[in-house]
Order: sequence, then structure tokens, then C-alpha cells
Amino acid sequence: MSEAVSTQPKHSRRRFVLIAVVVLALVALVVVHLLNRPKPARGAAPQVVTVATATLGSMPVTLSELGTVTPTATVTVLPQLSGYLTAVGYHEGQDVEKGQFLAQIDPRQYEIDKQQAEAQLAKDRASLAQARSDLARYTQLNEHKSIAEQTFVDQQFLVQQDEAAVKSDLANIAQFDLDLTYCHITAPVAGRVGLRLVDPGNYVTASSSPGIVVITTMKPTTVQFTVPQDSLASVLQRMNGGASLPVTAFSSDNSKQVATGTLYAVSNQMATSTGTVTLRATFPNDDEALFPNEFVNVKLLVDTMQNAVLVPTPAVQSGAPGDYVYLVNANNTVSVHKVTLGPSDGKNTVITAGLQAGNIVVTDGTDRLSDGAKIQAAKARPASGASAAAADAGTASAASGAHGQHNHAHNGASGATAASAEAAS
Repeated sequence: MSEAVSTQPKHSRRRFVLIAVVVLALVALVVVHLLNRPKPARGAAPQVVTVATATLGSMPVTLSELGTVTPTATVTVLPQLSGYLTAVGYHEGQDVEKGQFLAQIDPRQYEIDKQQAEAQLAKDRASLAQARSDLARYTQLNEHKSIAEQTFVDQQFLVQQDEAAVKSDLANIAQFDLDLTYCHITAPVAGRVGLRLVDPGNYVTASSSPGIVVITTMKPTTVQFTVPQDSLASVLQRMNGGASLPVTAFSSDNSKQVATGTLYAVSNQMATSTGTVTLRATFPNDDEALFPNEFVNVKLLVDTMQNAVLVPTPAVQSGAPGDYVYLVNANNTVSVHKVTLGPSDGKNTVITAGLQAGNIVVTDGTDRLSDGAKIQAAKARPASGASAAAADAGTASAASGAHGQHNHAHNGASGATAASAEAAS
């Protein structure tokens, strides 16, 4: 009886251990299966990007250069004779007209010299009159052979000498009249006088430096600027065709437009050190917004391209392939597409080769793309400045996103090199 009771717990423990081993084995098999099961492949999530549609439009071809305001006339008024400066007839910074009184040099010495010349003239005229009277008498005597031939000839020479003396006296008087005119200094050109260089009471000499005053013509005025030799041919072609090329001057920081004018002169030589040629534009400057010797930024409108393929400037990337864009394909993927660039106004860029109107390109989010990447595109926006037909497709959305696209241009370019390298591989 006691043996039967003792064997029953042993069988129960064995059964429990067997069940535990089986359970642990099953758990181990499940764990091993889960660890070794291949993970399901995950497709790359499409990148959310902003896109735009290439459209047809007009693009101004401009040259942006640094220019200097150069007055049409800058005159340093110098004394033309010596003397004490007795009066100044202008206020510093005053606008003067041509011929207006500026300064006076003491004229008394030159008045005395003129009086002496006039007295000498009277004396020489009297001598001339006497010589002519003698010549008339000698002529009659010579006709009757009453005097020597030499006496008659000498008298003729004496008359000629006296006539020359009278002419010399007249020239001296004219010179002293001119000196008296030089004593009364007037403005040689119309313009604005600068700060006074010599005060009354000073003794000035002919052509003494720094002069009496500087006069600068304020209006009209000109702006000089240089263009590279590669751009000169198009400028000359337009000018030789009779076109009037508009020039716009902006402030030195490009924050505002200062004045508008026209190009009117091209220099006759190229600067060999810089490979540039100097151009000059004229401006009415009625409001005197352009100040002499001021630095300004100049934009010369050379031509306007019509029916050009336009894309927003942020869409254009540069890298190992050269200039390229991310072209959106029909299967919502992008491909690196090489393009040839034309002029740009900062907001839009002309594509001369590589794209057609209607192609869709990525404008924002290019730093995360590579060739063949999947995208999720926002609504395509046509480039501003396009034709009316293209503008009807989405002009409103293009205007709302243009500013943000322009600010993102530099960020987008930061990943262009890596993207293009992946595309090349």
C-alpha cells in the first residue's frame, strides 16, 4: 500500500518536467523563427517637393555693372593774370549761370598800362601822318627828278614803319582790354560752385593752383560704367541698328531706383588689363538724385527675348553634370536633366536648350533628391511672365510661391553635387 502511494508523485513530477521541456522547446522554436524570418521590404517614402511648369514668356536681357556718376563738365576756374583778389561774387554751393560774376582782381595796374598804350598810339599816329605828308611831297618832286631816288624810297619805307607801329599800339590796347576782362572773372559754364578755394585779399597769379572755385554741371549728367568684351558685340549691334538702349541707375546697395536714362557713347578702346570697354549713359537728373562721383549700380537693357522657355530660378542646379534640373516623370519620379541656361532676372531663368514648355521641374526640396527618386508633388506652378495661355493654368499659385522659391535657391543648391554624383553613378 505504501509503495503505490510513493510511486504516484514520481510519475506526476516526470509528467510535469516533460510538459515544461516541450513548452520551452516550442517557445525556443517560435523565438528562433521570429528572429530568422526575413523582414518585409519597405519602399522608400516619396519625397514631398514643390514643382513648377516651364512656360513661354519674355525675358529682358540686361547687363548689371557698377558705374560712377560723371558730370558733363567739371571746371576749375583759374586766374589768367596776377593781382590781388578784391571781391567774390558767389555763395558756396550756389547754382550759377554761364557768364555770371564770380570774382574780381584789382584792375588798376592794367588800366594804367592801357592808358600808356593809348598815348603811344597817339604818338605813332602823328608820326605816321607826318611821314605820309612828306611822302606826298617827295612823290611830286620825284616825278620832276628834283630829289634823289633814294630819298623817295626811304620815305616810303618810313611810312610803312609808322603804319606797323600804329598796328602794334592797337594790339597792345586790345591786350590790355583783354586783361581788364580777365580781372572780372565770370563762370565759363553753368553749374554748381563748390567750396571757396581763395578768400578776398589774397594775391593770385596766373594759373595758380588750386584755383578760385570749381564748377560742376549737375543736370544733365552722365554715368560711366564698363562692360566685358563678350557683351560688347550685342550692345554695338543694337546701337548701330539705331536702337535707344535704356539705362537704369540704382543706389549703391541696390535698394531703390535712382534715375533712368539712355546709352549714348561707347569708348573707342578696350582696356587690355581688364578686358572691358567703357560706356557712358546720359540722365536728365532734374531732381539731382545723381551726385557727382557717386557710385551707382547700372542696368543696361540690351534686348528682350520673346517666347523663351522660363523656369523658376530655384529649379536650376549646378553640379558634376553641369547645369541641370530635376525633371518630373509621368510615374512620379524625377530624373536629372541637363539644360543650357540663358538670361535670368533673379526670379526666372531662360532655358535655351534641354526643356520645353509644359515640362514640370522641381523647385523646392532638391537637396533630398537623386536621379530616379520618387516624389509627391504639390500643384505645378507656371513660371511668372509666361504667355496668357500658360498663365490661365495656374497664375495665382505661381505668384503666391515665387518669393519662397527664390529664398530657397541657395539651400537647394547645397545638395546638388551629391545628387548629381548619385545620378552619374
